Parts: sequence; C-alpha cells; structure tokens
Amino acid sequence: MKKIFISADIEGTAFAATWDSTHIGGHDYERNRQEMTNEVIAAAEGAHAAGAELVVVKDAHGPGINIYPEQMPEYVQLIRGWTFEPRCMVEGIDETFDAAMYIGYHNAAGEEGNVLSHTISGGAVEYIRINGEIATEFLIYSYMAAYYGVPSILLTGDKTLCESSKSLHPNLLTVAVKDDFGGHTQGLSSKLVCKKIRQAAEDACKQNLINSKIKLPEHFEVEITFKDHCKAVRSSFYPGASLLNPTTITYQSNNWYEVCRMLMFVIKSKFYI
Repeated sequence: MKKIFISADIEGTAFAATWDSTHIGGHDYERNRQEMTNEVIAAAEGAHAAGAELVVVKDAHGPGINIYPEQMPEYVQLIRGWTFEPRCMVEGIDETFDAAMYIGYHNAAGEEGNVLSHTISGGAVEYIRINGEIATEFLIYSYMAAYYGVPSILLTGDKTLCESSKSLHPNLLTVAVKDDFGGHTQGLSSKLVCKKIRQAAEDACKQNLINSKIKLPEHFEVEITFKDHCKAVRSSFYPGASLLNPTTITYQSNNWYEVCRMLMFVIKSKFYI
C-alpha cells in the first residue's frame, strides 16, 4: 500500500455542538479544531501502521484551514484552502490512491442524529436527492472517489450517518464518535475516539481493497431543494438544470463528475456565500 486519502470535516467530530463552535473565532472553535486534528492524526497513524507510505489529508471544513499543520506526522501531506472545483471535499484525489477515508462527517440536511446536519451548505440547501434517496456529503464525495476507482474504507462521525452508510460500500468500517438527539450532542471521550479511529484505520487498510471498490450507477437523477426560492430560480439556469417547483431544481447526467460540477456551481459558488 502506497497512498491513502483522508477527507476531514468538523461537524462529525466528537463534541461539535453549535454552528458557532465550528467557525473561526467562535466559542469552543479552538477545542473543536484540535479534536478534528487529533482524529485525523489517529486515522493517519492507523493507515501508516498498515503500510501506507503517504497520507494526503484534505481539510474539508469551512475555509479549509482548521487542521494544525505543525502537528501532522512526517508522512502526511495537508491540502488547505479551496480551488472550488468539482472534487470539493475530496479535492486532490485521483486514481493513484489506494483507498479513501472520511473523518468527522455528519448526517444530511433535514436528517436526525447530528445537531449540525447539513449537505454542502447549511445556509442554502434544504436537502439533496440522488436517484430518489436523500444524499449525504459522504455519499456525494465517496462517489467521487469511486469515479477515480478509489475504494472508500473508513467513515467516522455521528452514529446515524455511520449506520445508514454501511450499505453504500462493501467492507466499509465505521466509528461512531457521537450520538446526538434534538439540540444536544453526546460524544465519546477524545482519547477513546482516537483509539478507536486508529485501530479502525489500520484494520480498514489491511483489507482486500480490490473487494472494497464499487461500481457507480449508470445514471443520476438529482434534485436540490433550496431554502430560498430565489436561489432555485437562479440555479435552474445551469446547463441541463430545470425548475421542478419554486424551491427545487432537477438535473440528470450519466457522469458523476458532471453532477459534482453542477453541485459546485449552484451551491458552493461564491455567488451564494
């Protein structure tokens, strides 16, 4: 095994409980930033113990400058900031990686299990459906990994996301670090979380990775429901998109990269920030 890719978010780390605490300058942000860093290091250590010579980490939360670079092991390369290209939360992944891991992920917009559930943009999106099913960020970006032939082998985050995602990828290992209900979050201790992630990462990397690959669906039907009808109307002018109702657009493609290009332009564009 040569290369492992890690995509890291913050809302699915052990104690992230408020939006303010996930933003630079917010109360408790520094603690959550350190927890995000700790959980990433644990995953990298597990992969390295299993033989990974290089671990590339994408800081995939907010401005992409949350993880402490100076704390990364020597065998880790950290991608910070954004190009705002279709790979988005797995920016930097390609066919040269042996496997992908997802740390600190969270459930989809409108779904339970995480007080900070959202999909790509908490402020803009009510929900996204792919082929009729509610889509999480894990589904979207693990499909992008699969587009490059890279298997997804480890997911950490809230219990609800971990349980609902196992059917997406064969041999996917998960570590549930928190179990939220209503407006409260209940997480495991940081030491226990990191111990579990380190072991799961090592175990995941020791699997037969060929058997962990998936074949993407041949066709994708996408629905995006926005919180603001104005954004739906504007987004309906993206090539191939159409307005289904005042707040929802639809888009179809046989190519997952094109789906993610559309998501980038209609959701992550600076126009909407």
